[in-house]
Amino acid sequence: MKKRFLFLGLGVLFFLVMFTSLPGQNNKTGVNWPSFRGEDAKGFSDGFASPISWDVESSKNVKWKTPIPGLGHSSPIVWGNFIYITTAISGVEDPELKVGLYGSINPVEDETEHLFKVYCLDKNSGKIIWEHTSHKGIPKVKRHPKATHANSTPATDGEHVVAFFGSEGLYCYSMQGKLLWKKDFGVLDSAFFMVPTAQWGFASSPVIHDGVVVIQADVLENSFLAALDVKTGKVLWKTGRNDYPTWSTPTVQAVGQGKQVIVNGFKHVGAYDFKTGKEIWKLSGAGDIPVPTPVVAHGLVFINSAHGKMSPIFAIKLSAQGDISLKPGEDSNEFIVWSINRGGAYMQTPLIYGDYLYNLRGNGAFECYKATTGERIYREKVGNMSSFSASAVAADGKLYLPSEQGDIFVVKAGPEFEVLGQNPMKDICMATPAISEGVVFIRTHHFLAAVHEK
Repeated sequence: MKKRFLFLGLGVLFFLVMFTSLPGQNNKTGVNWPSFRGEDAKGFSDGFASPISWDVESSKNVKWKTPIPGLGHSSPIVWGNFIYITTAISGVEDPELKVGLYGSINPVEDETEHLFKVYCLDKNSGKIIWEHTSHKGIPKVKRHPKATHANSTPATDGEHVVAFFGSEGLYCYSMQGKLLWKKDFGVLDSAFFMVPTAQWGFASSPVIHDGVVVIQADVLENSFLAALDVKTGKVLWKTGRNDYPTWSTPTVQAVGQGKQVIVNGFKHVGAYDFKTGKEIWKLSGAGDIPVPTPVVAHGLVFINSAHGKMSPIFAIKLSAQGDISLKPGEDSNEFIVWSINRGGAYMQTPLIYGDYLYNLRGNGAFECYKATTGERIYREKVGNMSSFSASAVAADGKLYLPSEQGDIFVVKAGPEFEVLGQNPMKDICMATPAISEGVVFIRTHHFLAAVHEK
């Protein structure tokens, strides 16, 4: 009888421990990193000491390192004690992944059967808790040599985990790994609009807000923005978009008494009503291959892009209405507080941390601006022969800049440029890191690592 009660007691204790990491139980600042670039795509997490230096070979300041098979540039996300991450496993033993600064637009020829998978790991140990294959089959579109078939970062609200594999579908799981629903949107071909055969793969990540999943699918044909009920997968609204393929993730932001879905684009940067999908404002004249995610800070939305004739940065009032496009010769108007024509990033989402906007570009050019005015504070170069695709993140007064070659540069936040550390991961790094309780979670080509300040 005593043993029976002991086992029951242990079972209750296990349930309570697990429950503390479930819905609504972990809202402490600095713990959760629920989607691409964390909460509201802000890209920073404060409240805990974070590392300056580590060594993956000696395991100095490396909490754990877990191999992740396949290819994936999706970022890890964190809720409580759990980490979620996606990958696509090719039938080819060593699938092509080419990094660096080059101009090839040809896609990878790999028509083998792929496994599209979601993993859940223990945040403290790196142990894999569960894994599920969302889809199995030959990819419906090809990918760029620098990309993967698992580019989109998953999202969670503490009850659901949503993973988007583009043409292979949208999948919603419980935190424990039970498939709740899935949705097929058909072929979502994110190809270079000037050369449609240059298929580069889907990359926009889902966002969960107030029980709604928001997805942006700017593709060659029938682009759209959509909202779905996170519990059922029911489409609440779907708004068509007249734009070329983009690879940007939307941002949801409260504005006045309502909420807006803010999106990047080439022909159509803009905002939509969160409840109805109705357009609120729009802007044209951006870079023609938009990737960076809109970021909101200081009452402004910051949007940048590059490629083609334009590489602008825009700082836009959240009160914007109608067509706010700049006229020739203008760098501001009623709703655009400031802008620059050249200097925006091609791949990286800007980081607004404190009073400053940090802009990292693919060649390592790194600029700091006063966020509210656009005054440039400094322009520096990070890395000698490094190239960059991942976005910068921040914690504890430090900026983390991952290079494609696997060096993580740690830069001091503030108006004075100072490199505090350079930490080689000894592996390719294309994914933006996540941060939780001061621990930086870094995804590389072959593994996921947790680095911390002991």
